[in-house]
Amino acid sequence: MNVFTTARGLRTVAALAAAAFVAAGVSACGGTGTRPSAPTSTPSSDATVAVTPAAAPATSSTALSGTRYYLAFGERAAEIHVVRGDTDRVSTTVPYGGGECVRNTITISPYGERLAWVEGAAGAEAGTLVTALVDGSGRATIAKRSPYSGRTTCLGDQPLVWNTNDRLLVQQEGHLALLDLTTRRPADGDAGNETLKWWTPDGRNWAAVSEGRPYATNNGKAVFYRYTPPKAEAARHDGWRVRSVSSDGRYVAVGWINTDTSRNDGSFAVVDTTTGKTVDLPGDGTVRSILFATDGTVLVRRDGGITVLDRTFQPVGTVTEPAGLGGAALLAYVP
Repeated sequence: MNVFTTARGLRTVAALAAAAFVAAGVSACGGTGTRPSAPTSTPSSDATVAVTPAAAPATSSTALSGTRYYLAFGERAAEIHVVRGDTDRVSTTVPYGGGECVRNTITISPYGERLAWVEGAAGAEAGTLVTALVDGSGRATIAKRSPYSGRTTCLGDQPLVWNTNDRLLVQQEGHLALLDLTTRRPADGDAGNETLKWWTPDGRNWAAVSEGRPYATNNGKAVFYRYTPPKAEAARHDGWRVRSVSSDGRYVAVGWINTDTSRNDGSFAVVDTTTGKTVDLPGDGTVRSILFATDGTVLVRRDGGITVLDRTFQPVGTVTEPAGLGGAALLAYVP
């Protein structure tokens, strides 16, 4: 079969297309190429973009026909839950070991095919990077190979960030490294010096912070924007960051960064990067997390379940989550 007709081949083409953008502006990996011009208008506002909702659909478990991937934390091990329809199964577990590295780093790739985590001793701030398929098979460690030092930071907010399904951006002392988990070697391209990076699942668009200025790419164009989070909540956190990006790069889901070194997988608002304003999200209750899926579906998670929106933020339906997953993190959805 021609590789360009497979799902992985299509994702590879997308990654190569993003890499080609390096020549025109900001690196696809957040590099230090020529900085794109800031937009002529970059408002700083916590105002809301109103979305006129259609009549709310009835509650339906069919509103999400694809597969959801959850990360739950058991007493001794992290659990990967694969949910489709009303069926919830644990695909694998990953023991914590003696330290906090596994708990703070374990993550699921955007297409739900691969896991990655860092293993370290008690009290360690860095450790060995490990990867496996989502069912736990194919486990392998990533060895030292320049520019990767072989030691990955395991503390702080999102020390591991996916760039497509098989490439992972990791933090290490002094610099970042972009790794190809299929070859277990450093990936082609420069990891760059930008911070707080996050890619769309296919790698075509991304968000990052360059010299203190947040930006996102919108169909190949880098757009700098300004966003002011709620002041009362901001005082209790160490800033905010992007945790999901719409497929065209226009919208970003933002979440708080904890004041300690622990992970935070949540998000609380969607920001329109062309205006700096937040989007009104249909549904009732406090937002726990927001996930942009590859098909344009938007999953807004609240205590009462998931509000499913289309790419224009119109309600499609609501989904009740399986019992026992209330405290788990929803990290991926594959249509």
